[in-house]
Amino acid sequence: MAVKPFLILGAALLLGACARVGQEYTARLNARQQAYAAAAGTPVQSFHYFTLWSWEPLSDDQLAVYTRANEAWLLDLDGKCHNLQFTNHIGLTSSVSEVSARFDRVITGGADAPCFIKQIRPVDVAKLHEPQQGKPREVEEMQRPAK
Repeated sequence: MAVKPFLILGAALLLGACARVGQEYTARLNARQQAYAAAAGTPVQSFHYFTLWSWEPLSDDQLAVYTRANEAWLLDLDGKCHNLQFTNHIGLTSSVSEVSARFDRVITGGADAPCFIKQIRPVDVAKLHEPQQGKPREVEEMQRPAK
């Protein structure tokens, strides 16, 4: 019966660690959303799309897509796009190499329904990365336990 308190303590520590990781992830995601919002311009009707260079899910209803290393677009989606934060790949519909708001969709694959693009905003990539220029990375230092 002495093992039971240790199991309870271990489970409590594990749950506490998971909660901290979840809070850190949420804080990082919120910071990324704010950075993209600050770097995004006024809405546009469409953008030219030849290839998807990269993409970053910001929430279930917001996504940043890069058509080149220095060209990005912030897409606001109509409703929740299920599995957007967990999918390994996405697709964009287009017409004659142009993605249009209120017409084209983000496809996450599988049985998930496509997500309509509600709004498109160009992202100033230089402004997005500006706060990171010359700023040292934050490092959490901890004392090593004595032996």
